[in-house]
Amino acid sequence: MAAEQKLFTYKGKPMVRRGDTIYYGDLSEKYIIIFTIKSKKKVGDLEVADSVTIDLCTNKGVGKEMVIKKATRESLFEAIDIAEFWLEDAIENG
Repeated sequence: MAAEQKLFTYKGKPMVRRGDTIYYGDLSEKYIIIFTIKSKKKVGDLEVADSVTIDLCTNKGVGKEMVIKKATRESLFEAIDIAEFWLEDAIENG
């Protein structure tokens, strides 16, 4: 039997990366966040995102998301900060 795979979570919600796209939120909820890393820069030996697009989307299934809000930030940290607020607000009021 295969071991159960644990997802990385942030503030209790799953965060899954596929290439330069990061999906954030519980798939059973009505809304999710999609981060798209547009560009990266080298910092020492690491590549760090320096342009990230944030999309607050309806969660109707892969390829059927509708963008509700959109923004761009200069770092993943800044993007996650605003995305968490948007997602919580949408879930509570949407």
